[in-house]
Amino acid sequence: ITADSERSGEANLQAELQMFRAQWMFELAPGVSSSGLEPLPCRASSREPGLKSVDARGKQEIAKEEKAKELFLKAVEEEQNGALYEAIKFYRLAMQLVPDIEFKITYTRSPDGDGVGKRCVEDSKEDDKMADLLTDFQQQLTLQESSVKLCQPEVYVNQTHISALPMEVLMYIFRWVVSSDLDLRSLEQLSLVCRGFYICARDPEIWHQVCLKIWGRSCNKLVPYASWRDMFLERPRVRFDGVYVSKTKYIRQGEQSLDGFYRAWHQVEYYRYLRFFPDGQVMMLTTPEDPQSIVPRLRTKNTRTDAILLGHYRLSQETDNQTKVFAVIMKKKEEKPVDYHKYRYFRRVPAQETDHSFHVGLQLCSSGRQRFNKLVWIHHSCHITCRSTGETAVTTFDIDKMYTPLFFARVKSFTAYSEKPL
Repeated sequence: ITADSERSGEANLQAELQMFRAQWMFELAPGVSSSGLEPLPCRASSREPGLKSVDARGKQEIAKEEKAKELFLKAVEEEQNGALYEAIKFYRLAMQLVPDIEFKITYTRSPDGDGVGKRCVEDSKEDDKMADLLTDFQQQLTLQESSVKLCQPEVYVNQTHISALPMEVLMYIFRWVVSSDLDLRSLEQLSLVCRGFYICARDPEIWHQVCLKIWGRSCNKLVPYASWRDMFLERPRVRFDGVYVSKTKYIRQGEQSLDGFYRAWHQVEYYRYLRFFPDGQVMMLTTPEDPQSIVPRLRTKNTRTDAILLGHYRLSQETDNQTKVFAVIMKKKEEKPVDYHKYRYFRRVPAQETDHSFHVGLQLCSSGRQRFNKLVWIHHSCHITCRSTGETAVTTFDIDKMYTPLFFARVKSFTAYSEKPL
């Protein structure tokens, strides 16, 4: 009996030793964790302690991984806040616990990019709030008093407050703010005063009239835009609160010197200006003078600059989903009195009278952060019409590097005051 018991004890010891060796070899193998071990077959009494040790090791690995995740996310937060040294310390601690912790984390937001994902979610929430802001303001004003007033004086004053004016008068004031120049920037600034002004500035009738002035009959349908204001903001259009400017430079060869030793070279520099008006008129000027001296003269159409070309333009939405601007411009007609005394003693040979007009085609684009601020040349031609015969000669210019794009520059003085309401 004693010999049998000693043999069974040696067998159990050998089985436990084999299980320990197998465990050790599996732990040393790459990519195998202790939670994935399977012990060798043995009796139930010898297997229970091995399973308990495997479970303990698995829990220890899970706790270690959770701690590494916590340290890694802390490092990401410190990096986004600009504390790079603190972030490096937490990164090092996390990777000492679990070397490949970076690939075991499921990010709820982008780790790099300074919280871009979070900002996108916040921006979408802000858009939803802005969409409901008009409704909220209207409800608040309705619940305040039975006699609804758009605004209330912040402090008591003896003078009559603007809130005492009827709604019709207030809306007429708002139309003067927009004016015939379509100064919608001032309207948006006025909407920041209070909730009542915000409601007035979102009046659909104002925005509908603005869209009609810009696009005419082509904007009868609101679809696919949510409102007339959205149409004004999203649909391509030319801008009226400034001027489109381009600058062109080139080198021109001069005449040879008298002694023939050298030839002069000239650097030519000139500007093109385009100013659009809401009533469909456009002004164009090509001059070597810089914008500081020219832009103030372009405020009104009744300018005294002789070289300015006046005309009309139209917007065209092509099938390729590109918006183009076509304009026909010509020099201002000036009637000169006939000097009969000059031709008193000899017969005058009448010269053929002609009319010159320029046809311009431009593509409307957006550049950078601003919208509809770039015009690219696609066509330029000169039409000379003889008044007596009605014949027209057309000269088309090649669009080369001399036709640089025109970029928009806002001019505050163009909307400094209103001449008439919307």
